Amino acid sequence: MRIGVPREIKVFENRVGLTPGSVRELTHRGHRVLVERGAGAGIGAADEDYESAGATVVATAAEVYGGAEMVVKVKEPQAAERARLRPGQLLFTYLHLAPDPLQTRDLVDSGAICIAYETVTSPSGGLPLLAPMSEVAGRLAVQAGAHFLEKPHGGKGVLLGGVPGVAPAQVVVLGGGVVGTHAVEIALGMGARVAVLDRSADALTRLWTHYGPALQTVYSTSEAIERHVVGADLLIGGVLVAGAAAPRLVSRKMVAAMQPGSVVVDVAIDQGGCIETSRATTHADPTFVVDGVVHYCVANMPGAVPRTSTYALNNATLPFVVALADKGWKRALADDPHLLQGLNVAEGKVTCRPVADALGYLWHDPATLIA
Repeated sequence: MRIGVPREIKVFENRVGLTPGSVRELTHRGHRVLVERGAGAGIGAADEDYESAGATVVATAAEVYGGAEMVVKVKEPQAAERARLRPGQLLFTYLHLAPDPLQTRDLVDSGAICIAYETVTSPSGGLPLLAPMSEVAGRLAVQAGAHFLEKPHGGKGVLLGGVPGVAPAQVVVLGGGVVGTHAVEIALGMGARVAVLDRSADALTRLWTHYGPALQTVYSTSEAIERHVVGADLLIGGVLVAGAAAPRLVSRKMVAAMQPGSVVVDVAIDQGGCIETSRATTHADPTFVVDGVVHYCVANMPGAVPRTSTYALNNATLPFVVALADKGWKRALADDPHLLQGLNVAEGKVTCRPVADALGYLWHDPATLIA
């Protein structure tokens, strides 16, 4: 199969779909890989590294899309990239379609086969291709929050861990999944007081068992969210409903009740955000202020640490890329029901039920397309 790796064009997105090591694995198996010039610069991988791994480096994205049967990316295709997709071409990347009607329409119109990292499942019910970036984002959320709590960056001037005789900051984490767990670990490690809210008793038990009484675990109700949000110095939104738009858990009224200079980090912004006042930002312009509260809502947070993120992502995605390349998409999806869950759009049809429900499309059972 001919596999294409374009340079990412989202603002300050320095990750890349395949590392040189992943390319070597694919070329060793007889596949041809086209890599756009400079695609790996953000992770310190030179064009020569890709050529040594067996890739063909081409000058433009047009050559990548024009020559590839499968395109492997990181972030959702931007408008210019969507315009290059063609019927029957395979796209494997993050999509986050539920809050993005324009992208969904373009992918439907393209006739391409679009498999989303974030809805591929595991036998245990997890999301193995989302988890590595959720780990990174959860850790970055605390770093970003600590940074913007500093007075020169718009915050109230609070040190996350405090000092002897001065209380540490209060961190509130919404969601005890992958993002929340990693945010809790970093926040506790920096000495903050931390509360995590979740509707899963199992998740709360897991977190309590691991961190003990240093972590306040709270069953999530509307009353509990409101009570904890108002007292938070740093609020981290890390909730997820696979494939669907994130639930809005924090209202504008709750944000207005927070102290001026408090910070909100909405990690769920990729799926529309879980805080009513959130809107997507970029690494170039990461924050805005609503009612005196600093909002950090960068939609590609792991892009800030592209080396760590790209290698972690490739560790998870490479086996699926190999299966798609070796078998073709229909056979690969037929052989793996968990990869089949990743099929969001195919041949002009929406095949992910949460996306169809969110955007008003007729849902088509993906199993019927591979029969």
